[in-house]
Amino acid sequence: MSNTHDLSRAEWVKSSYSGGNEGQCVEWSPAYAIAHGVVPVRDSKTPAGPTLILSPEGFAGLVAFARSAADA
Repeated sequence: MSNTHDLSRAEWVKSSYSGGNEGQCVEWSPAYAIAHGVVPVRDSKTPAGPTLILSPEGFAGLVAFARSAADA
C-alpha cells in the first residue's frame, strides 16, 4: 500500500472554525476522506503547500481541539 496520496482532484471545504479575517484558515476534503479512509487537511492560504493526512480518529481529535480553543 502506498503512502502517497493524489490530491490533485480533491475538493476542499473551509472549516467552519476558520476565521473570516484572512487569519487561521484550515481546509479539508470530505469526499476524499469518504473515498480513501484518511482525512487530508491543509492551510487554505497555501494550497500548494504541505497537506496533513490524518486518520479519522486524528481528525476528530483536531476538531475537538479547535472547538475547545474556540470556546476558550
